[in-house]
Amino acid sequence: MLVAKNPFNETVISEYPALKNEQIHQAVLTAHMAFASWNSIGYSGRAEVMRAVAAELRRQKKSLAELMAIEMGKPIKEGGPEVEKAAGCAEFYAEHAASFLKNETLQSDASSSYVCYPPLGTLLGILPWNAPLWLAFRYLAPALMAGNTCVLKHDSNVPGCAAAIAKVFKTAGAPANIMVNLPVITADVERAIRDPLIAAISFTGSAGAGAKVAAIAASEIKPSVLELGGSDPSIVMADADLESAANAITLSRIINAGQSCIAAKRILVEDAIYDHFVAMLKIRLAKLRMGDPLESSTDIGPIARQDLQQNLHRQVQETVAAGAHCLLGGVLPKGPGYFYPPTLLTEVTPSMCAFREETFGPVMVVTRVDDLDHAVKLANDTEYGLAASIWMADVKLAEQTAMKIDAGQVVINGIVKTDSRLPSGGIKRSGYGRELGPHGIREFVNSKQVWIK
Repeated sequence: MLVAKNPFNETVISEYPALKNEQIHQAVLTAHMAFASWNSIGYSGRAEVMRAVAAELRRQKKSLAELMAIEMGKPIKEGGPEVEKAAGCAEFYAEHAASFLKNETLQSDASSSYVCYPPLGTLLGILPWNAPLWLAFRYLAPALMAGNTCVLKHDSNVPGCAAAIAKVFKTAGAPANIMVNLPVITADVERAIRDPLIAAISFTGSAGAGAKVAAIAASEIKPSVLELGGSDPSIVMADADLESAANAITLSRIINAGQSCIAAKRILVEDAIYDHFVAMLKIRLAKLRMGDPLESSTDIGPIARQDLQQNLHRQVQETVAAGAHCLLGGVLPKGPGYFYPPTLLTEVTPSMCAFREETFGPVMVVTRVDDLDHAVKLANDTEYGLAASIWMADVKLAEQTAMKIDAGQVVINGIVKTDSRLPSGGIKRSGYGRELGPHGIREFVNSKQVWIK
């Protein structure tokens, strides 16, 4: 049984039956049986369906945003834009899939030789709870437009969101079973990965869970894409536009209550402006309002689960005990709900817990750096390599610096975000493969060579 629990008031919302044993294979089989007809209708037919799905997402935007607020605590003012972003992703691939996957002619000793990109078959997407709509469509839109069918194993925290996504497809008039919801407990995910009808796996989640998924997939010789954790650095140099930097870094750190892999997590500030910039961050963090995610005035909702809340508090406590200064927050609120206040930790050094571990919550970690070389060294001093940002006036030097940073994505003078038009993914323990952009749609196709005499 999958139990949805409201993190705001700790009440059980609903319970959903979980599939077991042969039921899992039967669910996969329905998606497999839909593959041939779905692939046969071509890009234009699939695009028509995906545009209808996007329109239905927008029709249900209010109810979907409310569902996310209730199930995982996302503030309602963030939920609507997430639904819009998911709809936009569906429309983007509806428009561009054919051009991204067009045949590529290559010269050889043949009369004609080219590479084409047919779909692999039926895929399994294993997704987290922190962006239930966006992360689902980041997987679904390119995979479906390539001609694959998709099985969706969403997180146990958000079974209602998973069911709602399946309902969107049905209400939009999509062909049956091109997207199949797979409500299973975590212990049964391996069975789905090993199902012989699953051709490949897309996983978004923690590095630890990703390692397990990758090992199982590899043992079955199935390709996988992994988008895992991050401890993203933001480098702030003395010549930066500090107002813009402080605004963007604060938003990046607290959006979705800080529960984002690509959030700014380690703020590396040049010594000459360190104290001034810390004061700017403190002012901004202190203004934020925790509260009911269904209220439009709420900036920060609850952490999604109590165990995540407690682990975040452990990280803060260990970091302070090691010598960091806590200028704001750092205390567990009393009363119901898994809240954690906006917290500002300064004078954090590379040996401290909040520098070494990924912090998944509204905790700002600020570290003093001597110069740009020192900043780059500390930016790379992590097992992760998802994204990073650089704030400085000299854009040419910033571009050169971006080449030195170990990350799949570097933003200069802006907020780190995912965009349907651009590839997203990491290196090191942040995973491998890419989602989104022209690169993402090519992850789950067969790059097939054709040689003609």
